Amino acid sequence: MANQYTSEITDANFENEVLKSKQPVLIDFWADWCGPCRMVAPHVDAIAAEYNGVLKVGKMDVDDNPAVPGRYGIVGIPTLMLFKGGAVVARITGAQPKDRIVAQILPHLDTQLA
Repeated sequence: MANQYTSEITDANFENEVLKSKQPVLIDFWADWCGPCRMVAPHVDAIAAEYNGVLKVGKMDVDDNPAVPGRYGIVGIPTLMLFKGGAVVARITGAQPKDRIVAQILPHLDTQLA
């Protein structure tokens, strides 16, 4: 489900791709069977394109990668989590409109770099 602006995040690469990232990282926790996940996916893709260079965006299939979602207490999907400096700074659960997602992550981004 990843595109040119998003990365596939797995239990195996989570630490290097997310926790050790120099940029803030927005992770979309999703599953193939999840209708609301398909509703939010275009918003996540658009955010990845618009904030390319300022924000790293990844998608993690919770069915294929259960360890990380379990560690962060994810019980409902879609869940978007913004990591900055290895820590969770924003968490959005459920299908949300793009403007609401951006409003929650924008305060954590250095948009002057874009």
